[in-house]
Amino acid sequence: MAGSSGQQGKGRRVQPQWSPPAGTQPCRLHLYNSLTRNKEVFIPQDGKKVTWYCCGPTVYDASHMGHARSYISFDILRRVLKDYFKFDVFYCMNITDIDDKIIKRARQNYLFEQYLEKRPEAAQLLEDVQAALKPFSVKLNETTDPDKKQMLERIQHEVQLATEPLEKAVQSRLTGEEVNSCVEVLLEEAKDLLSDWLDSTLGSDVTDNSIFSKLPKFWEGEFHRDMEALNVLPPDVLTRVSEYVPEIVNFVQKIVDNGYGYVSNGSVYFDTAKFASSEKHSYGKLVPEAVGDQKALQEGEGDLSISADRLSEKRSPNDFALWKASKPGEPSWPCPWGKGRPGWHIECSAMAGTLLGASMDIHGGGFDLRFPHHDNELAQSEAYFENDYWVRYFLHTGHLTIAGCKMSKSLKNFITIKDALKKHSARQLRLAFLMHSWKDTLDYSSNTMESALQYEKFLNEFFLNVKDILRAPVDITGQFEKWGEEEAELNKNFYDKKTAIHEALCDNVDTRTVMEEMRALVSQCNLYMAARKAVRKRPNRALLENIALYLTHMLKIFGAIEEESSLGFPVGGSGTSLNLESTVMPYLQVLSEFREGVRKIAREQKVPEVLQLSDALRDDILPELGVRFEDHEGLPTVVKLVDRNTLLKEREEKRQAAKLAKMKIPPSEMFLSETNKYSKFDENGLPTHDAEGKELSKGQAKKVKKLFEAQEKLYKEYLQMPQNGSFQ
Repeated sequence: MAGSSGQQGKGRRVQPQWSPPAGTQPCRLHLYNSLTRNKEVFIPQDGKKVTWYCCGPTVYDASHMGHARSYISFDILRRVLKDYFKFDVFYCMNITDIDDKIIKRARQNYLFEQYLEKRPEAAQLLEDVQAALKPFSVKLNETTDPDKKQMLERIQHEVQLATEPLEKAVQSRLTGEEVNSCVEVLLEEAKDLLSDWLDSTLGSDVTDNSIFSKLPKFWEGEFHRDMEALNVLPPDVLTRVSEYVPEIVNFVQKIVDNGYGYVSNGSVYFDTAKFASSEKHSYGKLVPEAVGDQKALQEGEGDLSISADRLSEKRSPNDFALWKASKPGEPSWPCPWGKGRPGWHIECSAMAGTLLGASMDIHGGGFDLRFPHHDNELAQSEAYFENDYWVRYFLHTGHLTIAGCKMSKSLKNFITIKDALKKHSARQLRLAFLMHSWKDTLDYSSNTMESALQYEKFLNEFFLNVKDILRAPVDITGQFEKWGEEEAELNKNFYDKKTAIHEALCDNVDTRTVMEEMRALVSQCNLYMAARKAVRKRPNRALLENIALYLTHMLKIFGAIEEESSLGFPVGGSGTSLNLESTVMPYLQVLSEFREGVRKIAREQKVPEVLQLSDALRDDILPELGVRFEDHEGLPTVVKLVDRNTLLKEREEKRQAAKLAKMKIPPSEMFLSETNKYSKFDENGLPTHDAEGKELSKGQAKKVKKLFEAQEKLYKEYLQMPQNGSFQ
């Protein structure tokens, strides 16, 4: 028994040793950090929590495409970190509502409104315009910036043009109505000129602080409306400078206490030399080569803060204001150094420091803010916290140009967000931004937007085709179909593209590459669908649905699909997309099937009038309702809900293309291809005999000659078109 038992033990099978697969190294997110000018591995300080401060707008005028460049780009980055990489992002943004630009613009608006209320007589207005032109001419001669000089020259020219008719009207003693009309024109053209002159002469008399809060409050509201229209997520917390003045005063006081600030004539300045000489600190971390650039430093101080007396208060020209003693005509708040107002750079430091503490993960802003604004922010914050790591990663969005030129009012290419949204949708603008790197210069031009429109159309057609495939009725088991080689290959490509997209997002959130990979994936799907259609087989619905859902998910992450949409771009107005599609599609499907049945009978019974009516329904009636019917030989009609304006534009383009194609035909060739109607032609190409060899009757000959002459006229028009001259 024992021997038998031993033999059994020897023969027992055991599991072989198992080894885990080698696997691949996971891809890690890298971000371009302006502090190192390199892509660095992104490591938050506290697990998955990310603290992020973004410089908001100075609200004194309409938001423009330069703002859109920054805030859409940061919105995309924020969404990717939050919704793709699953970081817990706390996003803080400020509103600068105390600033030299705001003070000056508010005073100018107030004084000009008062001037208008006085309803100046024509002679008084002419006298005031001449008085305003004198200092304006001096300013023009002293201006060296070419863009600013061009803008000032344009203002001067337009004021002079508007002045002449009023002078003539006064000299000719024209009627009150005619004079008043000239007065209105001059007031409109001379608004900037007079506002500047009134401010220089009466600005110091403006003492009501409410005047300085009315302007930023209005433009802040407009900014938020613009951001909402662009589908930019609101910040988790918004800070206004006017609400943080006590915190700013305390922040300045501590910098002084730490030995890095000094009081001079009621103002407080940051001692850059003292800070730079400290072993634990470094000044000019972002752009060290710009330290000492007086033009940039003075722009950072503001127009109201660079007078000779203000500059003489500093120990060094490189020092900058933490707190400014208020002059007459400026808002002020009480503080230990006398009444004053915050400097620009300290505002962000105090607000961000109050909310995010001694060190934040990410600080963001436009490329042009690097020096002096962000370098000064870093210096004063690290002077306050006595550390050298106030910001771990500094992200700067690239510049925006307009058709290759810097955006400026002088070049008349200043485009507000509202103006841009009149031409293109928020999605189209976002797609244009996604197709470019967030940190490089973006050129906003017709070519850029045309690329975005074509990309949107390309994706939308794919989504509409997949929706049509998914609408085909199948039983519960029929939705699972056998995969062949084509499906296996497409699925492999799908997973390869997902990997490539992940790697691109890890590489500094490279949305440009992501968009190209998505385009390539859709192209592969289109080839697959076309191949199935060619052999009269339906594509694999589950596979295409998976791909379409993935693409929809990615576009939602990027903020390019702003509403709840299970698959593809929403249809219809805001909040109606899901209901609209699910409600009307069953009816459109019934209409399509009924139309197919009618067309079949009309072809069999040879009733061309019914076929023409059927085509008119497809080509003329349904596009007006935002519905496209696509007929395919031997296959069911494809039904798509498409934006009405898009369909009408497509229809017009088809008509124009058909007209052009007809115009291109020389009259001598127009009948030659109609061998089913005619058998003989004269030397001009006019038919002389019908298909059976009989000579055309006088009536028939007259009819073809009339058609020939009409084509002659069309062909002549074609040759006279600029691009189609006979010399080509």
